[in-house]
Amino acid sequence: MTDTNTTAFSNPSTFILLGIPGLEAAHVWISIPFCTMYVIALLGNFAILFIVKKEPSLHEPMYYFLCMLADTDLVLSTTTLPKILANFWFNSREIYFSACLTQMFFIHCFTEIESGIFAAMALDRYVAICHPLRHSTILTNSLVVKIGLVIVLRGSILILPHPILASQWPYCRSNIIPHTRCENLGIVKLACADTRISSYYALFVISCRLGLDVSFIILSYIQILRAIFSLPTKEARVKTFGTCSSHICVILAFYVPILFASISGRLGNNLPRYFTIFIADIYLLVPPMLNPVIYGVRTKQIREKLLQFFLLRKLKFSPQVVALRQSSVGVLAGDMEHFTGQSKKV
Repeated sequence: MTDTNTTAFSNPSTFILLGIPGLEAAHVWISIPFCTMYVIALLGNFAILFIVKKEPSLHEPMYYFLCMLADTDLVLSTTTLPKILANFWFNSREIYFSACLTQMFFIHCFTEIESGIFAAMALDRYVAICHPLRHSTILTNSLVVKIGLVIVLRGSILILPHPILASQWPYCRSNIIPHTRCENLGIVKLACADTRISSYYALFVISCRLGLDVSFIILSYIQILRAIFSLPTKEARVKTFGTCSSHICVILAFYVPILFASISGRLGNNLPRYFTIFIADIYLLVPPMLNPVIYGVRTKQIREKLLQFFLLRKLKFSPQVVALRQSSVGVLAGDMEHFTGQSKKV
C-alpha cells in the first residue's frame, strides 16, 4: 500500500485506524480484557431484555427504560468492539470512509441517546418517590413510548450534522487516525479546511448533554432527596433511597469516564497519547458491561427472576428430575396399557 501520509487527496476511500499508538506490541494482551467486557456486555444486556420480556410483573416504566438502556448498550458496544478486536488480533486497520462516518454517527448518537435515557430514568424515580400514588397514571405506557421516541429523535437530529459536515471537508493531510475507532474530532483534524463550524457544533452538542440531561438529573435528585429526608423514620429513608442506588451507580459509570475522557483530551499535550485513547475507549466499554451487572445485582426483582430462571433450568436438567420424569412416563404408559387391556376385554 502506498504511503498515504504524504500523498495529497481530497476524498479518501479508506482510513487507517492505528489502534493504541505506542502500545502496538501489547494489542493482543489488551484485547483480552476488551473481549471479556464485550462478552459480559452482550450476555448481561440480553439477559435483562429476556427477563423483562418474559416476566409480566416487570412490565413497568422503570424496566421499559432499562430495556432501552440495554438496547443502547448493545448498539454502542457492537459498533466499536468488533472493529477494535479485529485491529488487535488480525491487524485489520483499514476502514472505508463511509463506514468510518457511520461508526462515528452511531457512537455519538447512541451516547446521546443513553444520556437521554438516564434523564428519563431520573424522571421515573422522581415520580415514583415524590408522587407514588400517581406513578401509574402519570407514566403510562404511551408516555414511555413517546419519551423513548423523543430521546431517539433528539440524539439522531443532534448528531446527524457531524457526518454530513465531515463528508464535505477536503482531506489532504493524511488518512491515518491515531485511534482505535472513528470519532468526530479525530476525523476533523485530518481535514485541510476551516473546520471551526464542526468544533463549535461539537461544543453545542456537549453543552446540550451536560446542560440539559445532567441538569435535569440533578434537579430531579434534589427533589427526590427532599422527599426522602421528609420521611419519618430512618428505615423508610434508607429503603426509599435504595430504590435509586442502581440508577445513581449507572449514572456515575457513564458520566465519570466521559468527564475523565474530556479532561484528558484537553490535557492531551501533557499526557501520553495511549493514555488518552485508553480513557476514551473506557467510557464506551465499561458502561455497557456495568449497567446490566449493577441492575442485576442491586435490583431485587431482576435478581430474583434471574436466580429463579437459572435454578429452574438447573433443576430441569438435573439427573434426579430426569429420572423422576422418566419414571412418571413409565407409570403413565403402564396405566394406559392397563386401561387399553381392560377396554378390549369389555
